[in-house]
Amino acid sequence: MQLQAEKRYYTPEEYLELEETARYKNEYLAGEIIPMVGGTTNHNRISLNFCRNFPLTIDNQDYETYIEGVRLWLPDYNFYTYPDVMVVKGKPIYHGKGKSNVTNPLIIIEVLSPSTQGYDRKDKFKFYRSLPTFQEYILIEQDCYTVEQYLKQSQEQWSIRFYEGENAMLQLESVQWQISLQDLYQRVDFDAVEESLPDNPEQL
Repeated sequence: MQLQAEKRYYTPEEYLELEETARYKNEYLAGEIIPMVGGTTNHNRISLNFCRNFPLTIDNQDYETYIEGVRLWLPDYNFYTYPDVMVVKGKPIYHGKGKSNVTNPLIIIEVLSPSTQGYDRKDKFKFYRSLPTFQEYILIEQDCYTVEQYLKQSQEQWSIRFYEGENAMLQLESVQWQISLQDLYQRVDFDAVEESLPDNPEQL
């Protein structure tokens, strides 16, 4: 009989220490370290296009945008992750030592891929909703002009809007700002056949 290897669980402190020297980014969920799927060039362009266009100040209020490398901590689920893009209103609130783990995003943007879109729409969205500052969730397809926008109405209710076509305008609700899908998808090659970077089995 073949014995199944016992699953290893880590403390948050062990995860953060390992993540400092990991070759690839990993999520942490309730003791488990979970390798993250790598991105494509189209994925990266879309994230950068949003950040390049989003202003630092709107209506005399300062905002910060963070892309991929900044971790988000969700205490209700004992969860660390790296959203594709986060928008923070005012100053970031950090968790722990240093300035690597933020806790107060206003807007989270995820660029979808075939292997992660179910996770982004279901479990990850559930985790994100536990953050009191979180008001708006943007999901962006990377192979066509399609965007989903989730808007917080109350603690238990979110509405959804769909945007399609290069002439559509994504209008944010938590801030007074909009961007055309043409600008959001600038230089994205829909005809390119790209494979995501491999999972990182030797991540630690």
